[in-house]
Amino acid sequence: MASPIIDFLLTRNSAPIPDLKVPAPSDAEIATMIAAASRVPDHGRLEPWRFILYRGEARIEIGRKLAALAEQREGPLPEGRRNQELARFSRAPLVIGVVSVPKENPKIPQWEMFLSGGMAAMNLMIAANALGYGTNMISNWYSDVAEGRAILGLSPQERVVGFVHIGSYQGPAPERSRPDPAKLYADYAGPWAG
Repeated sequence: MASPIIDFLLTRNSAPIPDLKVPAPSDAEIATMIAAASRVPDHGRLEPWRFILYRGEARIEIGRKLAALAEQREGPLPEGRRNQELARFSRAPLVIGVVSVPKENPKIPQWEMFLSGGMAAMNLMIAANALGYGTNMISNWYSDVAEGRAILGLSPQERVVGFVHIGSYQGPAPERSRPDPAKLYADYAGPWAG
């Protein structure tokens, strides 16, 4: 089976975030990545996701606000932890937040909309990789905190799918052990019997 797409998918890796450097994708490349990200299963054509670009000085400002929020929640932070919070969004030159935007629909469950957002995030990463950039997606503690989501530009009903860190990457990305595909599937054998 010779296919450059299959070869690409079978070798896709996440790059270490601190190793993602400038240049970041151009505006035209970002538009292409978002177009690819939006071509995912979307039952009811609800577009239950959106994207937030974090770049430039905004990344530094978000770090300050997240460090302040962490201190508000936990008390004074050790220097190493404070520096970690300050750098959350400034380690890569571009971070794209993939946001789940739930819509009211009597036929389509919220979990299905959230999964569509996950597929959008994966398409975004694959598109960035295809354009030659390294990627890594994380969520972290601030994704589960209403105040953190507000700092990051989400409305109260929205949820974080993930933050895709993007930049130029030299290397091959480090390989990690992968599951044996043969153990991941089986033919249907009837209803679950316990």
